[in-house]
Amino acid sequence: MSVATLPSDDAVQEPAPRSSPVRAEGRVELRFARRGAATRLSHLYQRDPCRVLFPNVQAGEPPLGVIVTTSGGVVGGDSLTYSIHAGRRTNCTVTTQAAEKIYRSDGAASTIDVRLRAGADAACEWVPQETILFDRARLRRATTVDLGPRARLIAGEMVVFGRAAHGERVLDGLLHDSWRVRRSGRLVWADALALDGDIGEIMGHPASFGGAAAVATMIYCGEDAPARVYAVRAALSAVASGCRAGASCIGDVLVTRLLGADIVAVREAFAGLWARLRSEAMGRAPRTPRLWNM
Repeated sequence: MSVATLPSDDAVQEPAPRSSPVRAEGRVELRFARRGAATRLSHLYQRDPCRVLFPNVQAGEPPLGVIVTTSGGVVGGDSLTYSIHAGRRTNCTVTTQAAEKIYRSDGAASTIDVRLRAGADAACEWVPQETILFDRARLRRATTVDLGPRARLIAGEMVVFGRAAHGERVLDGLLHDSWRVRRSGRLVWADALALDGDIGEIMGHPASFGGAAAVATMIYCGEDAPARVYAVRAALSAVASGCRAGASCIGDVLVTRLLGADIVAVREAFAGLWARLRSEAMGRAPRTPRLWNM
């Protein structure tokens, strides 16, 4: 989004030069707290271009927050911050209304900062819809997770390289996607994906992405994570047809990767894994929010 400033009142005779483009600085703060036997929203802050919707959920489902980017996408230099705090013994799900588009940049990188906190005995889900990188897009995204004792979390991200419907491939750009997970203040898992420059060559190389057009990561954090590795691998064999997938466990962090040339196949596998994992690990219905099916 670019906005040119008007000259000030005392500079009418000689218009001032235009300032640099105005960058969006969107922010969402969500906090959930326990009220009796139910989880309730206790704090909400939203700043353009970000908004949060709270659709009605089916019986037995936790509160659902849906983040909307009203600008229609992210351009170079924009920054978005999502802060989600699930208090002690709360249950919540947060996602996004649609895919997040990262447009071609004139050189500046966009930033997305995701901060997830789950208090003791909380059960939280953060699974946004896919991020679509346009050719020459530049994005730095950091996801930090802080978990209290016995807190459980399902979190994931899916990245699509180019607009398949337009026949676009990402040939150049920047993607730096990092994760940090802490349990009771101690770092238990760290991960980073860094692509810069000739992304097209990297994506096509058989030793890296092997021609994939989409990649997804989903983690489950919980004391029972090590016991769920084989069940998740079995689930992947059922839902991940048409893409490559694997799962491993580091401490109490179960990490799943999905990779494929067929974007729809990766998305369906990603959603299918989420549905199964939330059911088996959190006792919730084996389904994704209805807006994921629109």
